[in-house]
Amino acid sequence: MKRRNFIRNSAGAGIGFSLLGIYSCRDAKKDVKKEEAVEENVLKTATPFFKLSLAQWSIHNMINSDGVDPYTFAEKAKNWGFEGLEYVSQLYDKELEAANYSKEAMQSFVDKCNAEAEKHGLKNLLIMIDGQGDLATSDPAERKKAVENHYKWVDAAASMGCHAIRVNLAGSSDPVEWKANSIDGLSMLSAYAKTKNINILVENHGGLSSNAAMLSEVMTSVNMPNCGTLPDFGNFCIKRKDPKDYAAGCAENYDIYQGVEELMVHAKAVSAKSHNFDANGNETVIDYVRMLQIVKDAGYTGYIGVEYEGRELSEEEGIIATRDLLLRASKEIT
Repeated sequence: MKRRNFIRNSAGAGIGFSLLGIYSCRDAKKDVKKEEAVEENVLKTATPFFKLSLAQWSIHNMINSDGVDPYTFAEKAKNWGFEGLEYVSQLYDKELEAANYSKEAMQSFVDKCNAEAEKHGLKNLLIMIDGQGDLATSDPAERKKAVENHYKWVDAAASMGCHAIRVNLAGSSDPVEWKANSIDGLSMLSAYAKTKNINILVENHGGLSSNAAMLSEVMTSVNMPNCGTLPDFGNFCIKRKDPKDYAAGCAENYDIYQGVEELMVHAKAVSAKSHNFDANGNETVIDYVRMLQIVKDAGYTGYIGVEYEGRELSEEEGIIATRDLLLRASKEIT
């Protein structure tokens, strides 16, 4: 029964009860069934088990191509109905690199982001870090340098009230070397981040990091409470047809549902990737109902970040379509 019909029927029933003052046992049983049906319907329309955040990468074209100020991120996210903010470090590289990532420049970044988040009543959640060196490189000196390059972002995240930074595990293509290098790099960085109460999260972000079983093994080996994963619904390409040409496509894909399920064991954030939508508003490749069921079954109740990367819709349209799909799909899971 639809909710509006129930309300209409309930109103009529209430009038009848007031006139009769009494009703039969048969009617009582009917009402119990009616209440059970209503309860089931309410559960289906209840608040989702997660909160909505927006990954700033969803507006990277606005910023990089259209000249939109990255500091308007909070305002846009608020207008689109989000509660949390997931920043992307590279979208601020122009000003920060010009200042050689000085303490003053980093503090200015923090202050501006904090002011905008507070102004619009949103919560800073994490910063996605790129371009700071390979944490899984086989060169120990370069790996240590990459770890130290991330320190300033750990500090920034702590000053912004974030709970984490997202890092990449680029480096060796040899599985054995990659695993050992990843464990070392993450252990060093997580030890520093622990002093700032910040989590270090690894996303399945291409290459061996998209082999969920291997990444899970890395997490188990690091075995630190502030080191975890950020499962992304769509980044499971282990090997590309042409590493120099992204558009050439993927040569080896990890199963996306198995991958998310394996990574949810260590998850401290979740990214809802989307590209294209069909006429019914469903993602054409990713079954969002199935994905959300996996996330919920893992006991996760935190934020899920919308990350639209499609080209058929504008960034704003794609963000809204992904947001609405998440909310609609959440009503179909058990």
